[in-house]
Amino acid sequence: MLKKSSSRSLQCRPGGLLTMLCPLLLISLLTVVILSSDVSYLHFFDTNTLPHLFFDTSPNDISHSPIVLPYSLHSQISNLQTQLGALLGQLHNESSESKVAKFSDQVLRIAVSVDKLVNSLSSISGNAPASGDGMSRVEEDLSEAGEGEDQEPPGVKVFNTGELHEYTSPKLNRPSGKKNFLGVEAISPSIGLTCAHMATTIKRFMSYKMYGMCPDDWDLAQKLITSGCDPLPRRRCLSRASPNYNKPFPVNSSLWTQPSDANILWSHYKCKGYSCLVSNETRGRRGFFKCADCFDLSKRRWEIPTNESVSAEFTIDQVLALKPREIRIGLDFSPTTGTFAALMKERNVTIASATLNLGAPFNEVIALRGLLPLYLSIGSRLPFFDNTLDIIHSTLFLDGWIGKELLQFVLFDWDRALRPKGLLWVDRFFCSKEVMKLYLDEFESLSYKKLLWRVVPKTDKDGDELFFSAVLEKPIRR
Repeated sequence: MLKKSSSRSLQCRPGGLLTMLCPLLLISLLTVVILSSDVSYLHFFDTNTLPHLFFDTSPNDISHSPIVLPYSLHSQISNLQTQLGALLGQLHNESSESKVAKFSDQVLRIAVSVDKLVNSLSSISGNAPASGDGMSRVEEDLSEAGEGEDQEPPGVKVFNTGELHEYTSPKLNRPSGKKNFLGVEAISPSIGLTCAHMATTIKRFMSYKMYGMCPDDWDLAQKLITSGCDPLPRRRCLSRASPNYNKPFPVNSSLWTQPSDANILWSHYKCKGYSCLVSNETRGRRGFFKCADCFDLSKRRWEIPTNESVSAEFTIDQVLALKPREIRIGLDFSPTTGTFAALMKERNVTIASATLNLGAPFNEVIALRGLLPLYLSIGSRLPFFDNTLDIIHSTLFLDGWIGKELLQFVLFDWDRALRPKGLLWVDRFFCSKEVMKLYLDEFESLSYKKLLWRVVPKTDKDGDELFFSAVLEKPIRR
């Protein structure tokens, strides 16, 4: 009798309310069944963050591996299943169709849930490129790349094994599924997109014993960074230091005192001691050429006024006088050991020095002088919020090697970090005479106010090159 009554209550007779509800319920059920059968474990890829490089689009190699969906869809599908189960259970126990109306609110909620789910799936479908037969999937790369083979073709997925997989997987909050104070259910660690093109190198970089000592391979890390694999994914190992590390000099003397050799790990430098970095006898054999004298801490620069007709160098006091008591924090993006930052510190201005280790221990020396080093590539976005820095200075770094498009990306990022009325100090930018106007046009395109502007011959190149220096004021944009 119960079965008979239940059967009648679920019939979709013409003219009844269930006539309208049954198609919706059937579609909802079918959607949930199909999706729940294909949804696999939450994968570490987000299609909005890691584009088509990680999708194998070959039409000739399609497997029936599970569809990979973001974590947020799992909760939507689970919620939809729960609502449908509750509704069907109540419908099953009803004895007459006249009582179906009280379930209309539940059906409406289910319809809204289905609509949200469809929108989410449409978003994913729009972001993931289709293969020749309309399918996309993540393909595991089990092949062994040849030694020195760094550039992998698009479509090869490299974030699939070992510690690299563990790093890139989203880290769920506790309790699971609850949003944290950042408004997210899980933290997805950052990794540079170009890492996907460097499977051999990144695999070697990530081959280390977890919780043990990190390999002594900062040179490999720098190769990855300069190639765009930044930020790097290595985390769970302990950094190495010089075995004879000594206490650094006190703050009142460290700015201009030559650091101790014992505090630098020299294994990957041509010079094996600080005296090699400053000796005239080793000139040309030190392993670096940018900033040739910057390890000589007696070279203070930027303090002695120069002849405007022959020198492109402004003094620090000359620049600070443009904004009395306004310059407090800033950035020096140069091949530097921190001398500019040291001089500014003496004038109560805090400067972060951004540089790589270009064949010598630039970052180590900056830190040993009691200054702040930023180990940063020119291709990286500055780690500062918008409109926060009073001054950005760069010397002997941006010059004729840089392409127009890259220069634009750099300048606009500097503009982002620089506050309104802040100063951009371009210090001795040099290039050939033929292309100087092209570069000047790029600087002028920012529409900054020219406070200081100087173009003079670069005398060590027989007049074929020019120096350009300027101090520019960022306008207030509304």
